[in-house]
Amino acid sequence: MSNFNVGFVIFPDLTQLDFTGPLQILARLPQSTTHIVAKSEAPVPSDCGLSLVPTRTFANCPALDLICIPGGVSGVIGAIGDRETVAFVRQQASNAKYVTSVCTGAFVLGVAGLLKGRRATTHWAYTDLLSLVGATYEKARIVKDGNLITAGGVTSGIDFGLSVVAEIAGEMTARTIQLGIEYDPAPPFNSGHPDRAPAAVKSALSSRYEKANLALRAGIEQASSPD
Repeated sequence: MSNFNVGFVIFPDLTQLDFTGPLQILARLPQSTTHIVAKSEAPVPSDCGLSLVPTRTFANCPALDLICIPGGVSGVIGAIGDRETVAFVRQQASNAKYVTSVCTGAFVLGVAGLLKGRRATTHWAYTDLLSLVGATYEKARIVKDGNLITAGGVTSGIDFGLSVVAEIAGEMTARTIQLGIEYDPAPPFNSGHPDRAPAAVKSALSSRYEKANLALRAGIEQASSPD
C-alpha cells in the first residue's frame, strides 16, 4: 500500500473524543500520514477546554484518501454554517476512498450533500435529524454504505477506527492496534445506550438533548436553505 492520507477536519467547539479516539487508532495505520486540518494554523478549542493544534490548513491540505468529520453539536452548528468548511469537505470527499464521520459530524457531511440516499448513523439523540439531509437512519454503532462510514456518538469513534483499519490493512493489523492501546472496555455501568439505560438516567438528560436537538435542527435547516 502506498502512502495513505488520513485527514480529520476540526473546528471550534468540537467534542475532542470524537476526534482523538479514532485519531489514536488511525495514526497507527501502516504506511499512512495523518493530517489534522482546520481553516487556519491557530489552535482550535474543543468543547471541554482542550485546544487542538492543526497540522494542515484548507489551503495546504493534500488530497485525502480518508476524510473524517468529528462531532459536537455547538461546533457542528458553526461548521455547517461556514461555507468554506462545507466546501472543503465536499471537495475533498469527491475523490476520497473513504468519507467518514463520528457522532454529529454526520451532519457536516449531510449539509455538504454527501448523505443523500445513503444509510447512516449519528449520536442517538439526533438520529431523527438525518432525514433532513437525505439520509436513512440505520440503528447501528457503525454503518457502512459503500465508501461512506458513519459512527454513533463519541466513543463509537474508537470502534469506528478499528473497523476502518481492518478494512484498509486487515483484521490482524486492527487487532494488533487494539491490543497496543489496551482497548478492552468493561464499563462500570450498563447505561451507555438508551436501549439499556434506566429511565431515570434518560430523564436526567432529556432536557439537555431536547434543546440541543432543536438547535441543531435549526442550524441544518438554515444551512440547507437556498440563498
